[in-house]
Amino acid sequence: MNKRADLHTHTRASDGTCEPQENVRLAQEAGLAAVAITDHDTVAGIPEALKAAQRGESAAAVEVIPGVEVSSVARGQDIHVLGYFVPYEDEAFHEKLRGLRETRHERNKLMVARLQELGIPITLEGVYRRKTGEDKNIGRPHIAEELIELGAVKSIDEAFAVYLGKEGKAYVNPPRISPQEAITLIKEAGGVAVLAHPGLYDDDELVKELIVFGLDGIEVWHPDNMREQRELYQRWAEENGLVMTGGSDFHGWRGEEPFHAMLGSHTAPYDAVERIREIAKKRKQASFG
Repeated sequence: MNKRADLHTHTRASDGTCEPQENVRLAQEAGLAAVAITDHDTVAGIPEALKAAQRGESAAAVEVIPGVEVSSVARGQDIHVLGYFVPYEDEAFHEKLRGLRETRHERNKLMVARLQELGIPITLEGVYRRKTGEDKNIGRPHIAEELIELGAVKSIDEAFAVYLGKEGKAYVNPPRISPQEAITLIKEAGGVAVLAHPGLYDDDELVKELIVFGLDGIEVWHPDNMREQRELYQRWAEENGLVMTGGSDFHGWRGEEPFHAMLGSHTAPYDAVERIREIAKKRKQASFG
C-alpha cells in the first residue's frame, strides 16, 4: 500500500481559511495516512486537529503531525523553516513563537503604511478585523484580501505580484531571525527542521549553506518547486542524508480556488514521516541524556 502524507498545511490559526478539523477531514477524504498542521509561527491549531483525528473512524484514521512554519529572513527575503514534532504544549516554546508573531505585526504595520503612501485607503484596523480573538496572527494574505475588497486588485495573485511579493511596491522586511536561528530554535526544542519550498527563493547557494548548517530535511515536493528543482533538491537530500518531504501548502480557499494547492495534491511517502519521527525521538532522548 502506497501510504502518503501531506506535510505542509495551514489553518485559521494563521492565514488559512479552514478550521483545523477541516484539514483533517480533507486529509481523510484524500486517503492520506498523515497530515501536518504547520501554521505560521503558531501551534494554536494543533490541539483541535488532534481531537478531530481521534474522533475519526479507525478505517479512515489520519495521523496528525504537530508542526510549525517558522518565519525568518536572509538576504532581504522571507525564508521559511518547517518544524515537525515540536513541543506544542510547552509554554517556553509558545513564548518564542509569540516573539516571532510580534515581528509579523510590525511588518504588517509597515506594509499598510507603504500602501497608504501609494494612495490606497487601507487601514490596519480594516485588515485586523478579519481575525477574532487575542492572538491575531495576521499575514500578507489578509492584507491581500483587504486590497481585493477595496478594489485595488482583483485577486490574491495580483496583490502579491503588484504589492506584497518580494518584488512588490509595498514589500518590506523588518529585522527577523535568520534561517540558521530558526533551524536552531526548532532543533533545540526537540523538533525536526526542514526547509520549506526552496524553489521560491531563487537562491540555491543559500539552500546549500543551510544544508551545511544543519537542516534535517528539504521540502522536495511542493507546488512552487519546478521539476528541475525537485530533481536537484532530491539529489542534494540523498547526498547529504536528509529527509525528503512534500506538502500542498494548503491555505484553504480564496474565492473558489484552493490556495496554494489542494490538500493532498502534493505529498511525500509515509516513510518520510517515519524518518522524521525517529529523528525527533533521538533528539528528545539526547536532550534528557
